[in-house]
Amino acid sequence: MTRFLPEEPLPPYAYTPGRNPHPVRDKDGHSFSLHLPAPPAPDPGRWQDSHDYLRGIDLFNAGYYWEAHEAWEGLWNACGRTGATARFLQALIALAAAGVKLRQGNAFGTTAHARRADWLLEDLVREAGTRSMGLDMLALQQEARDIPERKAAPEPAVLSFELRPE
Repeated sequence: MTRFLPEEPLPPYAYTPGRNPHPVRDKDGHSFSLHLPAPPAPDPGRWQDSHDYLRGIDLFNAGYYWEAHEAWEGLWNACGRTGATARFLQALIALAAAGVKLRQGNAFGTTAHARRADWLLEDLVREAGTRSMGLDMLALQQEARDIPERKAAPEPAVLSFELRPE
């Protein structure tokens, strides 16, 4: 796995609801006392400069789906939850949520989040073209469509693809 921020350690566990302490709310959570400032909105043309975007990719690729979701949600909020970049981040958040549901063995939730990502990406491709923040949205859309085909398995169930912006 290629890491974009190799100097940043990964959390001691990938949070799965019902299996681990909640990272933020539980005193035993891996991020319980961590208070990070809100990130700035990313510049899609300079995605390489967005620490939180790259952190989300590293987390996602390592199977830390809930944590990736949290990293990208901060960026989505920083974008004001509107516009093409915000919708692209929503698609990534939906893919991460599909990963969480896959890990939980929840086929319905996995499929619902994967379809949401597919729909968001489909709209974005029509509106903004095939690339966003270094990623090929057509390839990402195909990965989203393939997620429901994967059988839910006990941990360490992971999605069968990595995000590789270039």
